[in-house]
Amino acid sequence: MDFALTEEQQMIQEAARHFADSELKPVAAELDKTADRQLLLDKLKQLAELGFMGINIDPEFGGTGADTVAFSLAITELARGCASTALTTSVTNMVAEVIQAVGSDEQKSKYLSKICSGEYAAGAFCLTEPGSGSDAAAMRSRAVRDGDDYVLNGSKLFISSAEFAGVFVVWAVTDPEAPKGKGISCFLVEAGTPGLVIGKAEEKMGQKASVTNEVSFADCRIPAVSLVGEENKGFRIAAGELAGGRIGIGSLALGIGLEALDRARGYIQEREQFGKKLAQFQGLQWQLADKYTEMEAARLLLMQAAWQKDAGMQFGPTASMAKLYASEKANEACYTALQMHGGVGYTREFPLERMARDVRITTIYEGTSEIQRLIIARHLLEGVR
Repeated sequence: MDFALTEEQQMIQEAARHFADSELKPVAAELDKTADRQLLLDKLKQLAELGFMGINIDPEFGGTGADTVAFSLAITELARGCASTALTTSVTNMVAEVIQAVGSDEQKSKYLSKICSGEYAAGAFCLTEPGSGSDAAAMRSRAVRDGDDYVLNGSKLFISSAEFAGVFVVWAVTDPEAPKGKGISCFLVEAGTPGLVIGKAEEKMGQKASVTNEVSFADCRIPAVSLVGEENKGFRIAAGELAGGRIGIGSLALGIGLEALDRARGYIQEREQFGKKLAQFQGLQWQLADKYTEMEAARLLLMQAAWQKDAGMQFGPTASMAKLYASEKANEACYTALQMHGGVGYTREFPLERMARDVRITTIYEGTSEIQRLIIARHLLEGVR
């Protein structure tokens, strides 16, 4: 593996870094405090115009046509500025990738350009349900064929960007008699479809500008051409995209962790106690060295997973390792950085308390740390057998 970035990857990374510095960091605190929908939508539109809503999408459909490495780099830089914006960007890219990878030519033509251009502010990924989180195959939402339509009924929980998504990728059981996980299909549902009901926004600990809602389907009738891929074979689509999404969430965690450490590094070089700079205390030096080393290890794991995906190799276990390690270590990095700030780190005058709240969810969504360990262990034990 060549560790040098291509010219295109460097350009995308630099563009994301510039956007984070100039457009996101100045408003991140306001977005966290007010969850201003219009402000977030304005930033998402700007990102779409710069090509960040379809990083891996073919230029034929308005995408950037880059690779997963570039996607990871972009999400890391955007997360340095605002985790809520980075998350929305990551999930929207996931939705576009599902459509490009498995969708029909008609579906690609209809939806991808709207996602990439920003005509759709975001896309939504509807998998989790009130009774099936980590055990996604236990979903109870149903889709029943009725002539040239399917009728959807059920409820999805913790759906990012549901309030302003233009299209929803939805999983539902189409064969209740099939073995668990085998009778599930995937559908595309447009915003505004009768029977599609968006619930109230969740009040969250962090990433407050990223809107999260319950999405319900009450006799929601969609045309049969809304089916993505083959009937009853939709769960493998979810599993594949979750693996790719873990690269996005791991990259997001990495960005938050790095930004927190950079803030701490600057602070301890200015703050004096006991007659000298905090940076002169060996204890703090070693903490900083350890945390930056862990962030670099996380970056390399993420780059490996992204490279494996782009090469068409099996990347799921590596993506789980990367997501597990990056999210856990980024949490530690944020708390260490906050501790280095002392009392002021706990106040809203400094961004550390926001980063500590924003990073916490990264060990939970796109598969909890515990689920990542199950995936990794299963892969290791299968290798022994």
